[in-house]
Amino acid sequence: MSDRIFLSAPHMSGNEQKYINHAFETNWIAPLGPNVNAFEEELASYASTHGAAALSSGTAAIHLALDLLGVGKGDTVFCSSLTFIASANPIVYLGAEPVFIDSEPETWNMSPVALENAFRDAEAVGELPKAIVIVNLYGQSAKMDELIDICDRYGVPVVEDAAESLGSTYKGRKSGTFGKFGVYSFNGNKIITTSGGGMLVSNDTDELKRARFLATQARDQAKHYQHSLVGYNYRMSNILAGVGRAQLEVLDQRVEAKRIVFDRYVEGLGDIEGLEFMPELEGTMSNRWLSVMTLDPERIKITPYELIDALEAENIEARPVWKPLHMQPVFEGQKFYPHAEYAVSEQLFATGVCLPSGTAMTIEEQQKVINLVRSILTKSKVELTK
Repeated sequence: MSDRIFLSAPHMSGNEQKYINHAFETNWIAPLGPNVNAFEEELASYASTHGAAALSSGTAAIHLALDLLGVGKGDTVFCSSLTFIASANPIVYLGAEPVFIDSEPETWNMSPVALENAFRDAEAVGELPKAIVIVNLYGQSAKMDELIDICDRYGVPVVEDAAESLGSTYKGRKSGTFGKFGVYSFNGNKIITTSGGGMLVSNDTDELKRARFLATQARDQAKHYQHSLVGYNYRMSNILAGVGRAQLEVLDQRVEAKRIVFDRYVEGLGDIEGLEFMPELEGTMSNRWLSVMTLDPERIKITPYELIDALEAENIEARPVWKPLHMQPVFEGQKFYPHAEYAVSEQLFATGVCLPSGTAMTIEEQQKVINLVRSILTKSKVELTK
């Protein structure tokens, strides 16, 4: 596998071992410790929030955010449909029902039009959602001004799922800081990683204190083990937080590198008729976590899956765009609000391809991908513009 080109492999800075060694030298091996505290402070400083809570995963962060907002049995939560299932699973953990909201073409994220329609229907029957989960797909911020305005008018709090968009900005403000809570992921394929982990951020430090309490099995203040609430085992370990501290030091470099990877793809493939790359909304800066393109079936004869299989035959990993959650068997029958007469998320799923986007990928490796994609599409009798 040494010559395999991965979709988005971990990229170490070289400084991780310093923080790991310090944890070993001071015997802070058990969960929590100085690295956890420092990682929370440093991430909150980077995001310009009042605080942060280091957790075992981004999924755990969403779960805690919804729990803190009082989501429970019988409630509904509006959620972006074009996303990984982890955005919606915590809704079900808490006994609530997800209502899925379509994407719009300019960001591929939650459609303000579809969200407004969903709110109107919910208000008409007197059943407003308990919360909204807005996802920033592949690093691109959603239309936060419009979406937050709608949610504020109805008095419903927002959880901003910025698992894929750490380092991105919207009108100069860091992604993940627009809702009551923001969520980041440090999974192995994210722009920075702690192997596995996540962070919950907020300007409400009291709620973050409660999040840490719930994340450590909701242990009451007592000499003995006493619990008045059901909690979770969701805290990040001190060793992994050390990895995160070193990764955070190079986050801006990783964002720059991701954007350069994206620009190379545009330069190398952008002249192919019927091939379009994920847009970047004016006034935003995407971290370009993944470089994603769509293939117009009326102009390009090869399908995304055929292209992915052809790349796989050359030991190159590519992926389809996320399958919308309203199309997933586990969520069959759940309400879904489309953007227009057609569902934008379904169209993106049918036509989208995620290309290798790792920051450790060499120029030569990326050029190999570009050359192969050009060759595959050309052989499928795609006409190139002059």
